[in-house]
This record gives sequence, structure tokens and C-alpha cells, in this order.
Amino acid sequence: MRMDTVIIGGGLSGLTCGIALAKRGQRVTIVASGQSTLMFNGGSMELLGSIDGKAVTAPLDAIATLPHDHPYSKIGAANIASLADRAKRLLTDAGINMEGNAAANHWRITPMGVAKPAWLTLSDHLRIDDLSKLPAKRLALMCIRGYFDQPNAMLAQGLRDLGFDVDVIEFTTDDITALRRSPSEMRATSLAKRLVSNNALQRVADQINSLAAEADIVLLPSVLGQNDDFEIQTLTSMVKKPLRLVATLPPAVTGMRLMSQLRHYFKMLGGNYLMGDNAVSGTFDGDRLTAVSTAKLADMPLKADQFVLASGSFISRGLVADYERVYEPVLGVDVDADSDPDRWTTFGVLQPQAYSRYGVATDDRLRCLKQGKPIANLHAIGSILSGHDAIKTGDGTGVSMLTALAAVDRIMENK
Repeated sequence: MRMDTVIIGGGLSGLTCGIALAKRGQRVTIVASGQSTLMFNGGSMELLGSIDGKAVTAPLDAIATLPHDHPYSKIGAANIASLADRAKRLLTDAGINMEGNAAANHWRITPMGVAKPAWLTLSDHLRIDDLSKLPAKRLALMCIRGYFDQPNAMLAQGLRDLGFDVDVIEFTTDDITALRRSPSEMRATSLAKRLVSNNALQRVADQINSLAAEADIVLLPSVLGQNDDFEIQTLTSMVKKPLRLVATLPPAVTGMRLMSQLRHYFKMLGGNYLMGDNAVSGTFDGDRLTAVSTAKLADMPLKADQFVLASGSFISRGLVADYERVYEPVLGVDVDADSDPDRWTTFGVLQPQAYSRYGVATDDRLRCLKQGKPIANLHAIGSILSGHDAIKTGDGTGVSMLTALAAVDRIMENK
């Protein structure tokens, strides 16, 4: 099976890369082992959220100050604005409507009620452009009776700390009550499957309209629209007050929706998505990768002109650590990591952890290094890249999308 490009990893970076290549006429196969960390996404994308613990308000200006080994520096600080615009257009083309821009962060609301800087947020979610000018004064926080994954007290207090007046209102409907009696847990995914019909949504709207009449904005946990935003739009049209969603603890329906829409768009463009398969090894000829073998296609390696490594970091096993070393398990490419295991971690959960910056070593064109030499046709993108701490700096989704698009440009240059 020969393609133009084979991508190892089917998360945000892999799908962004695959979509962009397919739109430019390439035959692309994505090898996806399973669900990615995109499934935890609460409805926002971050470009750069903080530096040295301080919130970033102007990401483009701040990116210019990042160290040379940061992925943004490798793709060029001057290119970030145009790449960010392309990333937003790609999401829109996939049916994902997000608001925001790269020049100025806005604020998203976490499930715990904390305001965090964000680049893009789903248009149906609560977003605050300026913390000194709130979009409303009185919020009705609608709490679904029996729902586990919204810490209502913490969320309400966090919103109050931001300056909102918050009415905490518990409600249920016959559909939700029936779900509570089932053996399954009251999770976001269960609610999303239950609240799909117009009748079920109308019953939710009736409860909101009767209980939240005094509110300026109604807040609802993001438990609708597992595949697209049709149910959200339908409920919004039924509710008399402005309706906004707020992120929940995982499992996140918003993340599932983003994954579903991106995957659907990739397939619509003619891409081949091998779900539930694992890349296990690669065949090299000099400074080129010629084929990748997978667990399910052991006797039929995937051959291509170009390859992209988008297999993620430790959580998705794109990187693996044992008691002696940190390594990339599929292709054996070089990894930037301390050789002394005692230096991988620092005591204290809130302390910066060295391992968070570990990743695959690349040159300035994002080509993977193997024994110190670049592999001419193998690019690395996303969270497998070294040189940044996505948790501390709030840049994970931005790095995933922008390095993917930069790699696409490099691949097309070599076509």
C-alpha cells in the first residue's frame, strides 16, 4: 500500500496535518491507535497561555521571546500569525465554529470556575474578552440533578470571584430521571446520547425557561452534541435567554465532537484513517524512511514518499520511559531527555517537571534526528516535540496545529 504521506498518530496534530495535505491533493493515510488527548478538550484552543507563571495577553508578541528550542521558534515566530489564521480556517471548514484571534487572548472558564487564557473557544461556550468588562452580570448556572462531572459549588464560586452574580439552579427532566435509573453512570456521554430528540431538548428548554427567568445568561454543562452542534443550536433556539455552555470534567463531549468533526472532514477529503491500529516499526534506507509496519497490517507495510510522526507524548505512548531511559518506541529516533533518571522529576506536584519538556529531537525544519542526523522525509509534529511544557505554558493545542501546518509546507516544498 503506497501513499504520498503516512502519518503516525490520529489526534489533533495528525488530523490537522492529514486534512491540510489532503486539501492539497495528497493521498494520505493516518495510523491511529485509539482515542487521543483531544478527547479531554473542553472546547478551547490555546496558542500561548503563560510565561513564567504570568498570563499572556498578546500571544504573538510573547512568542517572539521564546527560547530557540521551542517548537514555535523552529517554525519561525514571524510565521505564527499566518499559521494561526490557517488553523482557524481549517477548523471552520470542518464545521467547527470557534471565536478568537492570535493577537489577543480571551478567557475561557474551566470546570473549576477558573479563568484561563485561550486563543480560540467554541462559539457556543462562555468566553470573556476582558475580565474588567463582563459580558453579563447575572448568570443562571443550570445543574443537572445526578450529574457527576460538574463541581457545581467550585464552579459557582469561581464565577462569583470573577464578579458574576450566580444563581445555582438544579433541574431534571423525565429523560434525565430515566437515565439515572439505568445501570450506566450519569456521565456527559450518557446525557449526550439521551438528549438528542427535539422532544427531549424541549423538555430541557421548558425547565430552563421556567427556572432561569431572572438571569442575563444561562450556563449549561457542555453535555450536548457528541458528533456536531445540531442539538446545541436546537436547544439555543428554544431557550428564551442567551445560552452558553461551560466545560465539564472528562470525559468531554466537546472533545469527542472536535475529534468526530475533524475525522469526518479528513475522510470526506479522501483520507484513509486506520482506526485501532498501531505503528510498530519502520524501514530505513540511508537518511530516508521507506515504510512503516503496523500491528494489523504486518505483512503489508505502508510505503510513502513522506512520513509524519504525530504519536503524542507519554500519555499516548508516543514517548516511553523505563527505569533507565526515555525513548521513542516505533522508529527509534533521537529524544531530547536527561540521561539521569533522577533529574526527570522534581518533588512537589505543582513544581515544573523536567519530563514535561522531553520529546523527539528535530532540526529547524522539524525533521526527526536519528543518531544525530536528520531523516530527510520524516517530520515530527505536536506534543511529541521537545522544548515546551504544554501544561505550564498553555501552548499544547497551538503547537499541535501550527507545527502540523508548518510540516505540510515543508512536505509540499519537497514534492
